[in-house]
Amino acid sequence: MGIVVAKFGGTSVGTGERIQKAANSIVNEYMQGNKVVVVVSAINKTTDESIKLVKESIGDTVTSKQLAGILSMGEMQSVRIMAATIESLGVKSEFIDPYSEKWPVITDSDYLNAKIDKEETKRRVQEHITKLINQGIIPVICGFLGRDLEGSITTLGRGGSDVSAFLIGHCIEADEVVIVTDVKGVMSTDPRKLDNAEKLDKITVEEMVDLANYGAQVLHPNALRYKDPDIKAKIISFEYGDLRVNGTDIIGPAHPEDEVISIMKLNEKLSVIAVVGEDLMNKQGIIADITSKVSSNGIGIYGISTGESSITLFFEESDAIKAHEVLHELVIEGDILSSISLGQKIAMISVVSHDFIDTPGIIASITKPLHENDINIVELSSSQTSVVVFVDWEDGDRTYDLIRETLQ
Repeated sequence: MGIVVAKFGGTSVGTGERIQKAANSIVNEYMQGNKVVVVVSAINKTTDESIKLVKESIGDTVTSKQLAGILSMGEMQSVRIMAATIESLGVKSEFIDPYSEKWPVITDSDYLNAKIDKEETKRRVQEHITKLINQGIIPVICGFLGRDLEGSITTLGRGGSDVSAFLIGHCIEADEVVIVTDVKGVMSTDPRKLDNAEKLDKITVEEMVDLANYGAQVLHPNALRYKDPDIKAKIISFEYGDLRVNGTDIIGPAHPEDEVISIMKLNEKLSVIAVVGEDLMNKQGIIADITSKVSSNGIGIYGISTGESSITLFFEESDAIKAHEVLHELVIEGDILSSISLGQKIAMISVVSHDFIDTPGIIASITKPLHENDINIVELSSSQTSVVVFVDWEDGDRTYDLIRETLQ
């Protein structure tokens, strides 16, 4: 006998037929001898419609506390309908919303983006939710919502229902978390854009986090902070009406919840090489020519950036002389590049956080203390989850220390 946490997204409970199908899958799992905890989102589009009504009727004068209370109505409706449907199939069920004395998810009072009190939440899950499932009752819990210590409703922000599922799975020491959604699993690409997209049988936590951060909406990356390595997890489609159906397994340990920002200084010295030419951004294939040239000579690239008339590359100091030679061959053999230079010794500092996607001004936070301490940035590259800073080697340790002092 195992413990399964099943989370149903808004589309999965978007019609009465889908709610019935979901309830059947829950009861079937229960009848196979497993204990089941259900997490439910608001019925499809309910939250969006509530936000629209608030904008039209109240506008910007609505308070965060008021809005959290209004938004909670969708989930509170969903759990009542789901619990009643499960009971209509002959199995005891109990809905649990933030007004219940058994409510487990405790947060601070940031009403629209609440931070979870992990210790108190775990205590309440083990006290209340564990007791229910041991009594043969299926708890149906509102996703997305929390409650602060004063009893006010809070929300967990983007992807809150996914967070709820993995959080409760973590606290209850579940055997498996099943995310039921409107897709068959994680696809090789968006099937709406390419017809030959294929379902992946498995994906690692880190791959899933990066995919989500760059636009895939299957699962919110914040949820994976609570994925225990010993707990199975998968994404399946609601259309099968079966929690045992194959989807995409999410494997590996959690994206660390306490390691919000990782700052690392590369131990090796790098050297910078710049190749220049006219209007390089409109020269097709030039990047491929450069990377193929160094790759065929067994040389790795630590960083690359492009400008209108230059391409800058960073190599380990031990590889830089060879890279200089082979790229010079590319310059003199063609008519696109005009010159190449081998520059100074460089230090590389990487700053990584999956919270950067929701953190405006992060680059300014990193560069401001360097400017104030007269440290010149040779190059800077960024993505939605990382910022990489290249500085003169002699400034490397000081840059690392300043960034740590600023961000940690």
